[in-house]
Amino acid sequence: MTQAHWGESMMFRKQPNGVVGGVLLACVCAFGCSSVAGVEPWRVGMSAAFSGPAADLGNAMRFGIESHFQTVNDAGGVHGRPLELIALDDGYMPARAAQNMRTLIDDHRVICVLGNVGTPTAAVAVPIANEKGVPIFGAMTGASLLRREPPDRFVFNFRASYAQECRTIIAGLVEDLRIPPDRIGFFTQNDAYGDAGWNGAVTALESLGFEDGELLPHGRYTRNTVNIESGLSELMDPLHSVEAVVMVGAYKPCARFIELARGNGFEPLFVNLSFVGTSALINELGQWGEGVVITQVVPPPGGDSKAANDYREMVPEGERDFVSFEGFLAARSFVQALRSAGATADSSRLVEALETDFTPKIGLDSMRTLSRTEHQLSHRVWPTVIRDNEAIELSSWNDLRSTEPIFSGPNE
Repeated sequence: MTQAHWGESMMFRKQPNGVVGGVLLACVCAFGCSSVAGVEPWRVGMSAAFSGPAADLGNAMRFGIESHFQTVNDAGGVHGRPLELIALDDGYMPARAAQNMRTLIDDHRVICVLGNVGTPTAAVAVPIANEKGVPIFGAMTGASLLRREPPDRFVFNFRASYAQECRTIIAGLVEDLRIPPDRIGFFTQNDAYGDAGWNGAVTALESLGFEDGELLPHGRYTRNTVNIESGLSELMDPLHSVEAVVMVGAYKPCARFIELARGNGFEPLFVNLSFVGTSALINELGQWGEGVVITQVVPPPGGDSKAANDYREMVPEGERDFVSFEGFLAARSFVQALRSAGATADSSRLVEALETDFTPKIGLDSMRTLSRTEHQLSHRVWPTVIRDNEAIELSSWNDLRSTEPIFSGPNE
């Protein structure tokens, strides 16, 4: 490990049991656990934002992965070998993600890249994975570029797609809440992520017979900024009479958008895709968050599933959220696939194990069986709404109906 690489890992936030950083955690487990001491580790890569405006997402995803890896290492590893996570910061920037992918594969010889975060970074990571023959597993993005038909051989997804989240949102708005389709607007990040969500929503509207989705009001902002004023003015134009805004963005700009909108009396229903980062959005919104809706691709971490119970035993209360739970579940699924691949597994054998009727037993009953034609484990979406600074699962979109306004202003 180079001095620069070690220093980078030391900048990461505190990890389970006081260990700091993905690489440092791996080294401690690899050489500090007596059951696996001196054994060549399974090296697993990750490229995500650990700095910059999307850092909360990368840090939470990594925390969930490392929490499960640490538990596995404490129990003796996989086939007697410890798991080593090599996590590199890309700042949510595609050029850095591309360099990280080549470093992880060419220099660190990782068997798999796990839990990468973001669509614009995935756009450069997927071609490299396909070129190098090293699988990407459980990336935190629902973009269609990771869900081709037939699927790319080296791309495997844990979560539901953005198209599936958008179908859930549009059905909830139009069929349950009876909001006219022409009263829906969009606020999206001006890149592949925003495009993926917008396209999913337009397609969902078309499936309900509304053919003019592309003409609906659409505000945009530039990735890694909070320059949302132009997008907000587009949605607030009184010519549109917007009653619901579908938001496809990161937590800081989305929070800024909602705060300024509500501060100026603009009160549609705000609905966010999961990638926004629920805990981060709630923290950013503070008193402005009541009634904001967020779709999720994992069940509530406080629920009663076996997966949630196991997660709470391994992850400290202050670190529990939907994103770290997603990382935990993706890591749990990956470890089971690695066990299936055998003690001498390499990237090719791992892919073979994933494509051979693989169904992980992770404590959720909604997992699909992977095969050569199915590369996505979960297709389920859970809508939630912010109530008293907490994301509460919606049993029905009609639960949003009330004789009282969803939001009546801060400090009222």
